[in-house]
Amino acid sequence: MLSDSMNKALNDQINAELYSAYMYMSMNAYFKSINLDGFAAWMHAQAVEETEHAQKFYDFVNQRGGRVVLGAIDAPPNEWASPLAVFEDTLAHEQKVTGLINDLMEVALQEKDHATQIFLQWFVTEQVEEEESVGGVLEQLKLMGEAQGGLFMLDRELGKRGGGENGAEEG
Repeated sequence: MLSDSMNKALNDQINAELYSAYMYMSMNAYFKSINLDGFAAWMHAQAVEETEHAQKFYDFVNQRGGRVVLGAIDAPPNEWASPLAVFEDTLAHEQKVTGLINDLMEVALQEKDHATQIFLQWFVTEQVEEEESVGGVLEQLKLMGEAQGGLFMLDRELGKRGGGENGAEEG
């Protein structure tokens, strides 16, 4: 059984994960609007992944006898100056999410909630991967500067991650 404070913290995280999905969909729309379909596909894949994360938290709360209470999701930004600005925001956001996961772990540790600690370990590892992935794209964007050819090559590469309605999956 989850404590009231752990239940609330996990509900807050569900909201944060859904906001992340919403933000990535907004970034997807931005990239679609400037004809960078590979970047858009990458962001679509991120949005799907964040929705899956929210579902994991949702299922865990229910499994532990808690009560899921969904809150309003804030509107994300919808304009950026450049692809570089999008990925700067993305890295900052992922670092914020890492902090949220770490805060959840602290609550679980303080409450000696071992089941939640074990559950959260997957997210701790996931955030390391997220920051590395986003940081890698950000560094490539910084290296290419104003080289439009590099932007289009990166767009093609990022599109390989996507697929489905928003990406051009390579086979």
